[in-house]
Amino acid sequence: MKLNKIAVAAAFVSASVAFTGCNMYGKFKMPEDSALGQEYAKVAKEEVDSTAFGNLKWQQVFTDPTLVDLIYQALDNNKDLKNAKLNVDIAHAQLLGAKLSYLPSLALTPNGAGAKYASNPFSWTYQVPLAASWEIDIFGKILNTKRGAAANYHMSQDYHQAVRSQIIGAVANTYYTLAALENQLALSRNTAELWKQNVQTMKDFKEAGRVNEAAVVQSQAQYYSILASITDLETQLDAANNTMSLLMNVMPQKWMVSDNAALTAPEILRDAIPMKELAARPDVRAAEQSLAAAYYTTAGARAAFYPGLNITANGGFTNLLGGFIQNPGDWFLQLAGSLTAPLFSRGANIARLKAAKAQQQQALNNFEYTIMSASAEVSDAMTAYEKNHEKSGYLAQQVDKLKKSVEITEELLRLGTSGTTYLEVLTAQQSLLQSQLAVIACDRARAAAVINLYQSLGGGR
Repeated sequence: MKLNKIAVAAAFVSASVAFTGCNMYGKFKMPEDSALGQEYAKVAKEEVDSTAFGNLKWQQVFTDPTLVDLIYQALDNNKDLKNAKLNVDIAHAQLLGAKLSYLPSLALTPNGAGAKYASNPFSWTYQVPLAASWEIDIFGKILNTKRGAAANYHMSQDYHQAVRSQIIGAVANTYYTLAALENQLALSRNTAELWKQNVQTMKDFKEAGRVNEAAVVQSQAQYYSILASITDLETQLDAANNTMSLLMNVMPQKWMVSDNAALTAPEILRDAIPMKELAARPDVRAAEQSLAAAYYTTAGARAAFYPGLNITANGGFTNLLGGFIQNPGDWFLQLAGSLTAPLFSRGANIARLKAAKAQQQQALNNFEYTIMSASAEVSDAMTAYEKNHEKSGYLAQQVDKLKKSVEITEELLRLGTSGTTYLEVLTAQQSLLQSQLAVIACDRARAAAVINLYQSLGGGR
């Protein structure tokens, strides 16, 4: 008997050592065969650089008072953000439940019964038992469940931050879209008024024999073309207002923007964003937590191969002791332990482990792709900002030259010299309008690039 006990103990110790080697107890670490993961792991725990563009508070980036008020309103009312916060609450409750799994479960189940046989009087029996059951976490089943729940909780927090960042960026983008459309609409309406006057001027010139009927028709056609473009701008403006209303979680309405609304970004003097700043993105952090959760699921699948140890205890007050009824009753206490080993479910456990390993590899692939995608988004945003800034300078010079061209051709037409035709005036005026609209569109694109760069670096705190 002693030899059997010693053999069992030795087997238990050997199994425990083997289990430790199977990654059933260890905390999640980034896989060594992932170069991106290892680079990420080196910088993820470093102190955050509060001066980096993506780590600035959103109030430091967006300073327009009207926009600031709109962002606050969206953060208070937006349904997507509220749902993301509820997901955090759900994950927190699940984490709390996983932690409480370490504690014994208690149940109070009072019961009573009466029986009568032949002419004998009723005999009453009763029990007031308190039952306790406690699973001893020898092989890390509960531990991995708790750690997986913690990873899911942190992931839900990261998703909440990602939704918050998206809402801030969406409000800012919509705001500057409204500003651009308002400016384009104002420019087009002013131009339409000038063309209306121009049509009358062409009619006067025709009566004076300065131009022919073709010039009058061309001026009218251009006037109607501008009116048609105004209807397109009004449609786009209405859609942008509706988008802002949805972000604010209110019924459709018209939103006001500040005069001369503009957005610029601090100069970023580098060709690429280091991994440390990519690690600040909530979607990258969420992908890391998803990988950690998959790791703990795999560890839990390994633990399913080994026995579970449960200790149960029952105690209480009863008048049924043995097979006899005793009044008054007395106290009783029962204590038991059970070891449950999987014998016929090994095939199912093997299948679950294989599936868990495959899901863990999927999570690793998704994590690496998230980092690469984040790097591409930052690169696109930086290039867009730099090139639109450069383009803005060229367009400003173009507008200046076209204004002079319009002035010269109109003056020559009025003087009737140099053989200047109305077609030249028309061409110059059309080019000027398109260039002015392009300047507004470029400013809008530059603002969008700033917002996208801030968001792509994890901004929105």
